[in-house]
Amino acid sequence: MLEKRTSKDDYYLGIADSVLARSTCLRRKYGAIIVREDEILSTGYNGAPRGRENCCDLGYCTREHLNIPAGERYELCRSVHAEQNAIISCSRRDMLGATLYLVGRDAKTNELIDAAPCSLCRRFILNAGIARVVSRTKEDCISIVNVADYIAQDDSLPDIKKL
Repeated sequence: MLEKRTSKDDYYLGIADSVLARSTCLRRKYGAIIVREDEILSTGYNGAPRGRENCCDLGYCTREHLNIPAGERYELCRSVHAEQNAIISCSRRDMLGATLYLVGRDAKTNELIDAAPCSLCRRFILNAGIARVVSRTKEDCISIVNVADYIAQDDSLPDIKKL
């Protein structure tokens, strides 16, 4: 009996999962790859900008030290996000219509986390011309988002009713 062949999405998510092993973050490890027409264009993981010390080398995370909840005060983080690193390593002309694959894990437990691009990364993805974002949400589950939905669901506009 033949084994079931791995789907392309699972294949590329597996590669993104391998890329995150290079992450230098002490809180969350992310790996991203950009693929177009079955060709890997670039990879990225989260870590300090080139030339700066990484949190894993410093031995502490500023946001963790200040008890800042996940998803808040990104400006205090030393890291460049995995999606951003993958995007800046590639030309826009090559990314048009591409798919970004994203996987995240807790740095302490190595458990999968529901990886989704933050608001700033969604803006990078939009400007790069990427068409889809595929994320690993659980061991056997994936999320596929059409980037056009980021335009329709513009999270950069305040809810005027709440102001």
